[in-house]
Order: sequence, then C-alpha cells, then structure tokens
Amino acid sequence: MARPDINRSGEIEVFVRVVEAGSFSAAARALRMTPSAVSKLIARLEARLGARLISRSTRKLQLTPEGAAFHDSGLRILADLDAAEREAAAGAAPRGRLKVNSYVPFGQHRLMELLPRFLERYPEIFVEAVLTDSVIDLLEERADVAIRAGPLRESRLVARKLGQSRMVLVASPEYLAARGTPRALSDLARHNMLAFGFARHIEGWPFVDATGKSIIMPIVGNMSLTDGEAMRRTTLAGAGIARLARWHVEPDIAAGLLVPLLEEFNPGDEEPTHAVYVGHGKHLPSRVRAFLDFLAETVRL
Repeated sequence: MARPDINRSGEIEVFVRVVEAGSFSAAARALRMTPSAVSKLIARLEARLGARLISRSTRKLQLTPEGAAFHDSGLRILADLDAAEREAAAGAAPRGRLKVNSYVPFGQHRLMELLPRFLERYPEIFVEAVLTDSVIDLLEERADVAIRAGPLRESRLVARKLGQSRMVLVASPEYLAARGTPRALSDLARHNMLAFGFARHIEGWPFVDATGKSIIMPIVGNMSLTDGEAMRRTTLAGAGIARLARWHVEPDIAAGLLVPLLEEFNPGDEEPTHAVYVGHGKHLPSRVRAFLDFLAETVRL
C-alpha cells in the first residue's frame, strides 16, 4: 500500500503531461510548475517503481517499454477518475462527453440514424462521432468506443459483438451490360475487381468450387479504396465488382441498383461488427455502458 503522502494520481498526471508535451519544460508550463520540479517528480516516480520510464539520452524524450505501458495505464486511470467524479456529482446518471469512432458504412447507415434516439434517451450526454475505416488507437484518440468490422486483433480492449453479415459479390447493371456477367470463377479474370487498400484486408476473395474446395482468387483491378462506403458508391457508379457485407448493400440489391454475383461459389463467410472499448464491469463509465447497451438493443445487421 502506498504511503499517504504519495499523490499517485498527481504523479500520473504529470507523467502523462510530459509524454503529451514532449519535454519537461513544456509540461512544466502547462502545469504551472518549474522544469526542475517536474524532472524531480518523474525521477521520484521512477525510483519508487524501480523502472526507467523515459529515456533522456537524446534531445527528444523517448518512452521505454515500461514507460509506454505505464502511459497507457495512466491514461485509463485518469479517464476513470474523471468519469468517477462526474458520475458522483451527477448521482451516477449517464452524462458527459462520449467519443465514438465508427467504420464509415456503419456510421452512415446505422449510427447516424440511431444517435438521435440515444440522445433523446440520455439528454445529458454529448456525443462526438468520428467516422473512419482506419483502425485507431482508443487511448491516443481519447475515444470511449470504437465500432469495427471484421476479425479483431489481439489487444487489451474489451469487445462486444453487435452482429454479423454474410459477404456478397456485387456489381451494377450498367457495368454488367458493358462487361458481361461472370458465370464461372474463371470469368473474373476479364473483370475489374475493386480492392480495399487498408493493411488488415485480405489479399484475395474466398470462394468454393463445384467440388466444395476452398479457393482464394487474387484481386485484379485498377482501383483500391480505404472506405467501405466509397467502395459501395464506386460500385454503384459502374466502376467494377466489389465484395461487401450484405447488410451494407441490401437496399441497393432490393432496388435493383446492384446485382449479386457468383452466389453458387459464395463460401458463406460472414463479417462481424464489434464495439470495442477500454475497461469493464463496475469501472466502466455509465455513459459508455448506456451506449453499449443501447447498441445491443437497437443494432440489426
């Protein structure tokens, strides 16, 4: 147990500010302390922990592996303290700023429709929504919840599954009228296959042949995109063939704007959607818990 005279939360706040500011002097100005006081506090913290947190061998401060881990934990602890103070002051009613990061298709076709209902239910919450198909670091972006598609990488984040949707190959009627409709997997060699450009995407499209054997077809085309909604719109415009989650293009298929292709070779794989966040159980801020419960109640994929 720490001695009563050690202000551990204060030490953490100073350490985090040093990392964010990039120097002792900049952190000292922000905290209205002297650089020597900041330097001494970090030195005491390192001595108490028995680990070097910051490398001072170069002009630019660099975190050691222990320092990087302590920084991540410190951000979580400070966020939990802020949430605890706000909730205690408000009688634990969900309130405050909620930062949500979502992949673009879900954000545009689900989240934007659901947020008015959520805010009507919780009027004391302010939502900051950011839409991107890039995988962000929740701690660095100070995000409370990120909504992600596809398999999750191993991490310290907690995940809550919101649903999953079968993948489907689609093209516009205009594209198929100009280029022909593929009837066999070999026909794809004569078509423009639209690829995703982000690193986590697979290098090929999976199929099963007439014997049930799994096949991965390389994606050959003249375009790659990093935004699922941009992929949908590009496909609607007749640029080529895309592979997207069925929920994303179901209204377009129903309206005849997109045509499913090669369904007899579809392996039936599904793309999951998760809400990921930091913390769990009683340590989860009520605004985050309220949002997660709301998503589980309302999202349909």
